[in-house]
Amino acid sequence: MKRSVVGWIYGGVIGASLVGLGDAVYLTVQHLTGQSVRCTIVSGCSAVLASRYAVIAGIPTAAYGVMAYFLAFSLAVLLLFGSGREGRRLRLALCLLAGVMGAATLWFLYLQTFVLRAYCSFCLLSASATLLIVLLSLLGWRAGANDPS
Repeated sequence: MKRSVVGWIYGGVIGASLVGLGDAVYLTVQHLTGQSVRCTIVSGCSAVLASRYAVIAGIPTAAYGVMAYFLAFSLAVLLLFGSGREGRRLRLALCLLAGVMGAATLWFLYLQTFVLRAYCSFCLLSASATLLIVLLSLLGWRAGANDPS
């Protein structure tokens, strides 16, 4: 594929990562400060964010999202602005990270739908950003398949 297409792919990962990062930082700060989160699109935010699934090993679930989105952002920046000979490894790392993020997203969507029977609009925004990162990272892997680096 042309370099410009690859640029759009990783630019998209950067954008989706920044959206997810902002969302996850907001939720983490709200959780750590004890503030309630107000949802405007759906009404289940309180139920989701107060559930036992909102914390894993004493750490707010959103904090894991902060780390994952920051790592996805960092990998995409490296891929966009000159990965050089490490391009294949960086693409693989991004795909693996996106796979883990995608699996976690599916798990949290399952919990919201079938266990909690409530939705959080911030969680749905995060799910959308993650699914976009998954799609774009796979496109980036495919685009780099013919790249000798």
